Amino acid sequence: MKIVVLTGAGMSVESGLSTFRDAGGLWDNYPVERVATHEGWEADPNYVNDFYNMLRVKYKDVQPCEGHKLLAQLEKEHEVVIVTQNVDALHEAAGSTNVIHLHGEMMKMCSSRDVDNPQYHIALPHEGFGESGLEVPHDTKAADGSLLRPYIVFFGEGVPNMYDAVQQAQQADIFVIIGTSLNVYPAAGLVQYVNPQVPVYLIDPKPVAAKHNVTQLQCGASEGVKKLIDILHSK
Repeated sequence: MKIVVLTGAGMSVESGLSTFRDAGGLWDNYPVERVATHEGWEADPNYVNDFYNMLRVKYKDVQPCEGHKLLAQLEKEHEVVIVTQNVDALHEAAGSTNVIHLHGEMMKMCSSRDVDNPQYHIALPHEGFGESGLEVPHDTKAADGSLLRPYIVFFGEGVPNMYDAVQQAQQADIFVIIGTSLNVYPAAGLVQYVNPQVPVYLIDPKPVAAKHNVTQLQCGASEGVKKLIDILHSK
């Protein structure tokens, strides 16, 4: 059975990571237009780099929650594909082996001229980038001579991995949505590519208005994944 899971910020809340959009989230303290847009990068790349340096150092010791680990364990019984809007690496840390990152990866830097060329990607931590290896110095250059920038899909930029995510959604036998408001496109539209006959489960403690016919498990990520596993075992 092929299970495709779309995860959002709510997936990582139990690990201690702040959401971006909810009250008290990161966007309350850091203007999105300054740290997550191409215009913000062009205006002040040092400010943008400092923001992501801060995030990496702040979250460097964060561990996967039980929900992350349970999703990884599902691979023992099923083919599991994780499509995540999150820029953390908690799914990989938990043991998931097939993860598609839609919005980039916080633990990578890239060329600002050729963002999606892996030839110019640098994985963090990296020797020489501060005591932790996570703090990229101002004006650091990529191998192509352009400024290194965070490997993050800024608002208004294309989502290069969306095509792969759509392909996976179309092939799903079960589609699961965890911890996302379904307000961020194009990721929110992924459910529209799921075969109408395929069961869709949505795990979130808050009621979520979904246009697709879904079964909501109104609880947190870890509890929801436990309930999902029980449902799978009962089939």
